[in-house]
Amino acid sequence: MGGSMNDPATEHDQASGHAEATERDEVGQRDEVGQRDEEAIARDELDTAFADTVRQIGASIGGLYLLDPDERVLCLELLSGVSTEMAGPWVRVALASPAPVADAARQDRLVWVGSQEELAHSYPRSALALPYPLALAAAPVTGRRRWGVLLLMWPPHRPVYMTGRERRYIQASCRRLAYVLEERVERGGRPAARCGAPRAVTVGAVHDDSAGPTMAAADFIERLPGGSCSLDLEGRFTYVSAGACELLGREAGQLLGTRPWQSLRWLDDPTYEDRYRAAVLSREPVSFTACRPPDTWLDLHLYPDVSGISVRIVPSGTPPPPAPAPRRSSRSVTPSRVGRLYHLMHLAAALTEVVGVQDVIDLIADQIMPAFGAQGLVLSAADAGRLRITGYRGYDRGTIERLDALPLDTSFTPAGRAIGSGIPAFFANPEEMRRTYPEAPLVSGKKAWAFLPLVISGRPVGCWILSYDQPHDFPAEERAVLTSLAGLIAHALDRARLYDTKHELAQGLQQTLLPRTLPAVPGLRVAARYLPTTRGMEVGGDFYDLLRLGDTAAAAVIGDVQGHNVAAAALMGQVRTGVHAHATVGTPPDQVLAATNRLVADLSPDLFTSCLYAHLDLGRGRATLASAGHPPPLLRLPDGTTRPVDVRPGPLLGIDPDVVFPLTEVPLSPGLTLLLYTDGLVETPGVDIDDSLARLAGHLAQADVHDLEALIDDLLRKEGSTGQRSDDIALLVLHVAEDS
Repeated sequence: MGGSMNDPATEHDQASGHAEATERDEVGQRDEVGQRDEEAIARDELDTAFADTVRQIGASIGGLYLLDPDERVLCLELLSGVSTEMAGPWVRVALASPAPVADAARQDRLVWVGSQEELAHSYPRSALALPYPLALAAAPVTGRRRWGVLLLMWPPHRPVYMTGRERRYIQASCRRLAYVLEERVERGGRPAARCGAPRAVTVGAVHDDSAGPTMAAADFIERLPGGSCSLDLEGRFTYVSAGACELLGREAGQLLGTRPWQSLRWLDDPTYEDRYRAAVLSREPVSFTACRPPDTWLDLHLYPDVSGISVRIVPSGTPPPPAPAPRRSSRSVTPSRVGRLYHLMHLAAALTEVVGVQDVIDLIADQIMPAFGAQGLVLSAADAGRLRITGYRGYDRGTIERLDALPLDTSFTPAGRAIGSGIPAFFANPEEMRRTYPEAPLVSGKKAWAFLPLVISGRPVGCWILSYDQPHDFPAEERAVLTSLAGLIAHALDRARLYDTKHELAQGLQQTLLPRTLPAVPGLRVAARYLPTTRGMEVGGDFYDLLRLGDTAAAAVIGDVQGHNVAAAALMGQVRTGVHAHATVGTPPDQVLAATNRLVADLSPDLFTSCLYAHLDLGRGRATLASAGHPPPLLRLPDGTTRPVDVRPGPLLGIDPDVVFPLTEVPLSPGLTLLLYTDGLVETPGVDIDDSLARLAGHLAQADVHDLEALIDDLLRKEGSTGQRSDDIALLVLHVAEDS
């Protein structure tokens, strides 16, 4: 044994193995360093491209949003011009939310808002959290894929319109950003966003900080009467003159690096902080008067620029009239930060807009949880005497299974007691929880909890639990805010459950009225889609159908009954039945519509219907169309040329029982694509219908016709029809096979 241990061959093998392992470690370290270097280079290139865009377009504030891996949320990746604290309400924006950046991403178009009034009109929730004069643009960052959105903001003194040159520059900059992001992925970098704190990027010009000019400027400031100081974009003192120190009553060392509302208690008022926010966001000078106790009144003039705020302080010559003395309280309450107040207003407004239960869950997880720094969420609904978990985040499946379906009347769990008493419960650490509920901390492994009952008019509808991975204090202000939000969530959840019930009913009714499948027609590929409106009952009168008329012929029909209710859906079913009854191989489209028109006039004189009927004769290579006030179909030729078909429309069905419908013929060449649709796809308030049709034709021309289902998905996404809809949509795509 001893000889084998000292065998020279063995020692050589061991030495070689050590050398190889060392070499592998060194190579791995070099690869790791190289990867970090590549990521740093890619990050710098992205920062540079972003900063160049913001600076050259003259924007005061910029932000770059990237889509998360699931493409459900836009995450703020880069930020310039404001602090990350001010950007709090917009760090995460749901792709389905009514916000400029979400619209830009969903609809793949540049969104321009020229004034605060326009923002309030078009995006009231955003205006609620951003009540300052400004203009903004949100542009999609799209290359080989959809990456995100570039947000730019300007002071209110710029024109309320955007020039063609500005639009082209922004679009070119977005293409550059997309290229940089694609290069980052090719280098092995991070492909998508991670919703954390955004990275601040400096955009302003570099200043000369040589000692001579700096000292001369400081001497100049000191000679001025009154006082001067400067704040950075985070609101911290970066310079304080001797005169400012005297007027503010503090030494420079006590002020530098602090925020005024932290180091000067008499400025700890949301009104004064709001003036600072107004100056930063609007880039407009702001002035206000404040009293330094006991009776020294000061005028503060704020002058913002790209790097921060210059503040001029002078004694006030005319103090404002005294306000009524506030009632004193024995409790010590810290005033709410104004940024948080706006954030909470934003969340409250968002809760009024949610639709289904899943929307409530997503809103709490995507916006409310980050606002309070929580890592866990459980949302339960009262159902048949038990608490059924309807949504959660930050928990494993096993834990949720243990917590699901607890009895509603139990007093042995914090959730049950909160529901039974209607009183929220807060536990700052496991010890507090363990004193009352010894087993509870062992279930989830969390370290702090807020149990908030969801009660409506004395009736428990569920429980909302926020949890933390580390101990977390719940100050009085935060408890009050969470309790108030619980009331809003309770009402939102109750509305959402009712909506989901109605939605299921409407969907069931709609599905029974639409064709379950489309027949196979030799030489023709087809695909269809129906999307209900996202408002009201979600049941409407849009319909489509395909009828096989022999081996080489078919009929395609699409229509839209006025209204979004049960009556519209019922008439839609009767119109489909009428078309089926009269559609035969030898019946021309005008006669089919004429017979159906008489039926509609007899059934419902108060509801009108648009309809397009197309007879497809694949044997002769001809299509014959007749229209009753329906939007014209789009025709895409094999070479990609796309245009609306010039169909002469007759009146809507149900108006005149004796009307005649004109006929239109078009050739059916191999490779041709025909798109039939209802007006919900193309009608946008304030947009000319011809422009909408041209946009849709452009999208169809660029689409891949090899997969018709994917083609429909692409059209709906580009037309912005995958989010909130005020009208239902029906589409029917017909593609003549190349070998037909």
